[in-house]
Amino acid sequence: MKKDENLLKDLWFIAISAAGGFILSLTGISIGWMIGTLIVACCLAMIRPAWLMMAPDQKGINRRWLALGQMILGIELGQKLNLSVLSVLKDHWFSVGVMLILSILLAMLSGYVLWRFSKTDMMTSFVGTAPGGLSAMPSIAQEVGANTAIVSLVQMMRVLLVVLSIPFLVIMIYTKQDSSTSAAAGLSSATTDFRLAPVLWTVILILAAWGACKAAKCLKFPAPWLLGSMLGVAIVHVGGAAVIGHDMTAWWPSQANHVSQVFLGATIGSKMYKSMFAGVTRIIIVGFVSSVGLIAAMFLSAVIVSELTGISLITSVLAFAPGGIAEMATTSVTLHADSTFVVAVQVIRVILVIALLPPFYRLLHHLHGEKKGKESSISSNA
Repeated sequence: MKKDENLLKDLWFIAISAAGGFILSLTGISIGWMIGTLIVACCLAMIRPAWLMMAPDQKGINRRWLALGQMILGIELGQKLNLSVLSVLKDHWFSVGVMLILSILLAMLSGYVLWRFSKTDMMTSFVGTAPGGLSAMPSIAQEVGANTAIVSLVQMMRVLLVVLSIPFLVIMIYTKQDSSTSAAAGLSSATTDFRLAPVLWTVILILAAWGACKAAKCLKFPAPWLLGSMLGVAIVHVGGAAVIGHDMTAWWPSQANHVSQVFLGATIGSKMYKSMFAGVTRIIIVGFVSSVGLIAAMFLSAVIVSELTGISLITSVLAFAPGGIAEMATTSVTLHADSTFVVAVQVIRVILVIALLPPFYRLLHHLHGEKKGKESSISSNA
């Protein structure tokens, strides 16, 4: 009975929060569902009105909604890693590899600046500036013990800066290329066509995602529901295409992404409280400056890559911009860039960030803790 009661409370909270996501989605922002739901959920969690039926000591809604949102997001990302993406990476592996490493290093430099010049702790600073996207990084922040409110705020600010600035910069230098008009076909291997074969392939991908998530949990992977489902689906998707000779098409409606954003936004927002926003003014100022610096550095790097490799400038800029997969992919289609290359680079970067950075953060946090412990013991002995 208590489980049923908690389930109804969770669903009630998610439904109310999702209303904010729906309203913001009407603006046309691709992450509107996530941002709107997160804002409303955060406000509700801090105000806790009586009609919400949340206990004063309740620590947000059940984490299963976060896991479900991560799994849906992982399945969608895994489907984007197909034979076309691998072909693109094969042709430009060196330049892509160098730029991805550079983007991660610059993001870490941005995190260091945020840590040194604001009152944010080290873990929160580095997770907040990591180029993993608004959908993934706040949930990883919960996994590694960072301040999810600050991480969400910094990630949201950077994504909005990218979305509002990069397309205008690109339009200023844009010249339409006839050879890239067909690139939109490689954007995704999902479809809304409800037929038997796509539905069966979807079921196979979901089962692969579930099994991979369980394996990732047993192996203690960071963010196992996100990383496990993403890698499991990618392996099955690429493997099936290699056996058959072409990419399989799954039935995957666009609403699935909206549901994922709602679950993630509602769960993360429900666990926020007022003290998490302490010193937020200084964080916003430093975060804004460091984000602008990161975007400018990546833009100049993309220009250099375009000159050295022959990749069109518009494609290079959108591929390496520290925004999100959906945002940059949508812009690439609108401006007739090579969306396959843009999606490939953005997806690979997210995979690298999610797979490699959380263990590094934990190590850094451990070393920093040991250093502080030694300093305190030396000062006490003195």
